[in-house]
Amino acid sequence: MAEGKDWLSTTREGILAMASDWSTVCATKQSGWNIPGTGLTELSGLRGSAATALETAKNETTRTPVATAQCKEAFNALTAFMRDFKRRYFLSPPLLDSDYIALGLKPRDSAPTTSGIPTAQVSVETYLLGRHELGVKLVYVSGNPADPANKGFRIWYSVLAPGEKPPANPDDLRTSFFTKRKKEVIPFDFGDSGKTAFFAVQIENNGKKGQWGPLVSALIP
Repeated sequence: MAEGKDWLSTTREGILAMASDWSTVCATKQSGWNIPGTGLTELSGLRGSAATALETAKNETTRTPVATAQCKEAFNALTAFMRDFKRRYFLSPPLLDSDYIALGLKPRDSAPTTSGIPTAQVSVETYLLGRHELGVKLVYVSGNPADPANKGFRIWYSVLAPGEKPPANPDDLRTSFFTKRKKEVIPFDFGDSGKTAFFAVQIENNGKKGQWGPLVSALIP
């Protein structure tokens, strides 16, 4: 299975296959890994929606710009859920190498590493760019920016409509991406205008994570 810079397949067919494997494996490991039934149900539902959307977008008689956009949206929803699902349930349980292989993931490297543990904390400053876009600037609030262990950033965020309960802490954020840049641009959907985006950052270095930075919010233009 082709993979990009991280563990997720670069092909939509590969993503669907991985989601299917997860459903099969997690159904047998659900109790031991403390996976709620609602999680498996949502995974199955999102996979089904993505598979249907892909079939529609590939079919010559049903392929339209709308179908293509809906396919992209369905896979964005599925992959965001899978990243969160992996973070919540695959990092804490005592998974064996065979479990990682069955899930389509690379087994953990048990060899010692000389890389340092992140010690810095980073906050987010947001700025406006255009409609449905926010720029984020990463600012060190503690620690040594020159330390190589403090050079990678995992930016987590969630989008909430007016009236929705805001996240209590950074662990409630659902979407993330990794970067080594101090500035990034985050595009949002057209319907997100007027909603509030919540952000928090963890320094990340070869699988080692530092402390959470503060929770920050900004209105999406």
